[in-house]
Amino acid sequence: MENKNNNNILTKKDFAVGQQVKWCAGCGNYSILSAVTNTLPEIGVKKENVVFVSGIGCSSRFPYYVNTYGFHGIHGRAAPIASGIKLANPDLSVWIITGDGDSMAIGGNHFIHILRRNINVNILLINNKIYGLTKGQYSPTTPFGSITKTSPDGTVENPFKPGELAMGAEATFYARVVDTEPKKMTEVFIEAAKHNGTSLVEILENCVIFNNQVHSSITGKDVKDDNQIYLEHGKRMIFGKEHNKGLILNGLKLEAVTIGENGITEDDILIHDARDSDDTMHYLLTRMTLPEYPIATGIIRSFKSTGYGTLLQEKIEDAKEITKLHSVNDLLNSGNTWEIN
Repeated sequence: MENKNNNNILTKKDFAVGQQVKWCAGCGNYSILSAVTNTLPEIGVKKENVVFVSGIGCSSRFPYYVNTYGFHGIHGRAAPIASGIKLANPDLSVWIITGDGDSMAIGGNHFIHILRRNINVNILLINNKIYGLTKGQYSPTTPFGSITKTSPDGTVENPFKPGELAMGAEATFYARVVDTEPKKMTEVFIEAAKHNGTSLVEILENCVIFNNQVHSSITGKDVKDDNQIYLEHGKRMIFGKEHNKGLILNGLKLEAVTIGENGITEDDILIHDARDSDDTMHYLLTRMTLPEYPIATGIIRSFKSTGYGTLLQEKIEDAKEITKLHSVNDLLNSGNTWEIN
């Protein structure tokens, strides 16, 4: 953590802005912003070395609300902007703030390729399953059959699942959290910042105006323990109000079981390995849906690998070793040259 005035370390207040934060009352973005400003003092990066980049959407106001450098891009284009910033200055901590519409629709191509390249940036994908800023049209993650401003008779499109796209793009870090759990959000954000490569955190957020209670089936106090499983590396995949449910592998499928029934013991429950190079189990966990399974939250995949920036710099250094050109003048005077009188 950065020393400030020789004695004091950075705190949440150092990243707060002196202006009014303008989201709808009750919006989940407030909780996410709080978790972000709790995270930044913990990652050991100076304020002037932190950059937030966004596209278009309610979530994309983030650069104005964090006291660091920021870049408000155009719709869907946060990923290439952030890629350029990071590769030009590898010492920066670069965060992309995006929504399900911004990243999954017009920004979908950039989304999969930044994951594929594994550039060392952190993506916070805020998923409320609706276009909130433009007043309630269905988005690429809106559930099939949903009634919205642009689908009054129900959507007829199958939704994207960000985690499945991430696995298909061979993401090295994928986590899922809910906006009602700020402490867990902070824990996951810190781990995402530590990851060398592209980290993706999908945040299931509530839009109180245009898609209220969209995640209530897993966030409600009376259902969250049974309908949500918080995964932790090295620990058994156990969930439930009584802490008596878990996941086992039955053939090629996961199965949710109750400990103590049908001879099932705690030893039968799978142990989560977020660091496995093989993402098969991570994919299965990512695509679990109610009512057959609980929704997986926490860090689902965190595979250690070499990031794009490191590999690129190695190529640059190799090229420097063998090149005969060491300046622009060398380049201009190389090959066939002529003098015109």
